[in-house]
Amino acid sequence: MDSNIFQGDALNVPQAEKVYGWGMTQYSNSPVLKPSTEEGIKKIFSIANRDGLKLVLRGGGNSYGDAAINSEGLVVDLSNYNKILDWNEETGTIRLESGVTIQQLWEFAIEKGYWPPVVSGTMFPTIGGALSMNIHGKNNFAAGTLGEYVTQFTFLTAKGEKVKCNKKENTELFYLAIGGIGVMGCFLEIELKLKKIYSGKIRVYPKATKNLQEMLDYFEENYQNSDYLVGWIDAFASGKALGRGLIHKAVNLKQGEDPNHSQTILLKNQILPKRFFGVIPKSWMWLFLYPFTNNLGMKFVNFVKYVVGIPFEKPYLQGHAEYSFLLDYVPNWKFIYKPGSMIQYQVFLPLENAHNALSEILTTCQKHKLVSYLAVFKRNKGDNFFLSYIMEGYSLALDFPVTKKNKDKLWALTYQLDEIVLKNKGKFYFAKDSTLRPEIAKQAYGEKVVNKFLTFKAKYDPNGILQSDLFKRVFLS
Repeated sequence: MDSNIFQGDALNVPQAEKVYGWGMTQYSNSPVLKPSTEEGIKKIFSIANRDGLKLVLRGGGNSYGDAAINSEGLVVDLSNYNKILDWNEETGTIRLESGVTIQQLWEFAIEKGYWPPVVSGTMFPTIGGALSMNIHGKNNFAAGTLGEYVTQFTFLTAKGEKVKCNKKENTELFYLAIGGIGVMGCFLEIELKLKKIYSGKIRVYPKATKNLQEMLDYFEENYQNSDYLVGWIDAFASGKALGRGLIHKAVNLKQGEDPNHSQTILLKNQILPKRFFGVIPKSWMWLFLYPFTNNLGMKFVNFVKYVVGIPFEKPYLQGHAEYSFLLDYVPNWKFIYKPGSMIQYQVFLPLENAHNALSEILTTCQKHKLVSYLAVFKRNKGDNFFLSYIMEGYSLALDFPVTKKNKDKLWALTYQLDEIVLKNKGKFYFAKDSTLRPEIAKQAYGEKVVNKFLTFKAKYDPNGILQSDLFKRVFLS
């Protein structure tokens, strides 16, 4: 099946093409190989080690920056390596190839009464890519990161060894590969435990908050009796309204609470509608938003969103997919940022420093007249993975447009924000990063952790065949 990739014992290298990060600000001109079998992946690794080739692994291409691009070599796109291999309905355990997407996973599981334990804001990442970044979701404060639900996986190290990993066997590699930014090797087969659900709906409680402190107070009062919590912040609001926004708390329905369970659980009732009001194609909506993609327009959009949200605080039922995958609700919404496109800057801060740090971040952006057009706020808890970015506290994700005029100023702003994060003992998320510098990574993660990560890299990839632009920028510069 992968015969077109090879010419005997060499690679049949296709013509280079533009391969973008999700934010479309960074790309490489790279040949792309698309293996669909374990044997094909193994052979690519073997040839790369023999011939000194440089590879980057790519799943759904949903990392915002340069985590899945390679300006000095080949891209190995694993989206065709995507079979579901085994399913145990009694335990909710599924075994799959690493190119299976979150969309494939939830669409397979929903009618069986299961849902992925952790999902990102979009359904299009592959499970292998999601584990390489160890994604978190709107339930991180309760459920943790996706890696915590992996019972075991088989892993092909960059030097070509196939290894079985779990929390008792090859534990070093288990905790290193999950969250290891895809540079130690390739996930092959992954076994995950899904969570049982008793309805195709969840109960959502909307809440408007007048400022950042009120939002923090609501989260602290509610996170222990919530399954999901996410906040949207109007980053343009200032003064006493700094950090105002809307919160959407959600709770899973218990067994027996949904009298229409047999209908709500159907896949056809979970698929996101393709039209607004049954008339306007959602694929057109970014065109309607495009004229507002400037500071004045987005200030107006954020204000209207907040004001309109104030009266609507009654609970309502919503489908799992509709609540979880907000980023997919308007297809190609990121096109509003063309031609320069966008970056996301996401930070994680410890509980005790969150209010002061987040206030300073928001006011610093306003001071420099580079305000985030979309700001998302979540509560988090830590995990035990080696290169963990997450901690007990809060995170803030900020979307910024990139233009020829603002790019230098925007990068300078992120450097200033880095200092705020560091003095408040925070960390950064590589799946979203476009601007992090090696000296900042060493301070955030600790020089010992970074050096040990590089030691592991040399152990599992002695020839250095896996080298994303992110890895080179943050760890090799």
